[in-house]
Amino acid sequence: MKNDIRSIEDIRSLVDTFYGKVRNDATIGPIFNQVIEDRWPEHLQKMYRFWQTVLLGEHTYFGSPFPPHAQLPIDRTHFAIWLNLWHETVNELFNGEKADEAKWRADKMAAMFITKIEYYNNNSAARPLI
Repeated sequence: MKNDIRSIEDIRSLVDTFYGKVRNDATIGPIFNQVIEDRWPEHLQKMYRFWQTVLLGEHTYFGSPFPPHAQLPIDRTHFAIWLNLWHETVNELFNGEKADEAKWRADKMAAMFITKIEYYNNNSAARPLI
């Protein structure tokens, strides 16, 4: 039986497993690898803090997650892959209320990011808020 997400160790396992899949994905991997380059340890630390804040209520992340994504060459197809990998990873590793919340929050975040990216792509005068 799988446990729920309960600790920073669980967050690290989730994030590390997920981004291992992302990095190897033929469609989204090259985008992530090109943008992040050799800063993967730094990115993973940021993601640990983000999900620790979101799922565990331990406020260790301070930042704005959207602006770094605003100018990326991504669309709904990329987000569908991202979400599929996220759901797959959560389901492989965990089961419970926080696991369900992790999937729900990722769904909501992806929908918001897609909407904003499409808005900025279709409105050349608009600039993402930082």
